[in-house]
Amino acid sequence: MKKIEIVVDNTHLKMVLDILESSGVSGYTVIKDIIGKGDRGLVLADEPFEGLKNSYLFTVCNDEIANSVIARIGPLLKRYGGACMVSDVGWLVY
Repeated sequence: MKKIEIVVDNTHLKMVLDILESSGVSGYTVIKDIIGKGDRGLVLADEPFEGLKNSYLFTVCNDEIANSVIARIGPLLKRYGGACMVSDVGWLVY
């Protein structure tokens, strides 16, 4: 299983969610208005414009779906900015 973590500005969050869903992702978690520092400098949650705020989202999926997401999310992040981290994870089935 793969965990995909994405940080993107709120303006482009819908595009990212569309990519996840059309790639077969069955579930995800979004945390809006996060604080952090990156290539755009410090980003605060109290920015006056929605496009200046960031969201963090993550999902866990199989390798096939992860590869689809990775292939499709790269061009979006290259054009609009953001970050994507992918890691191997274990899945606890209960």
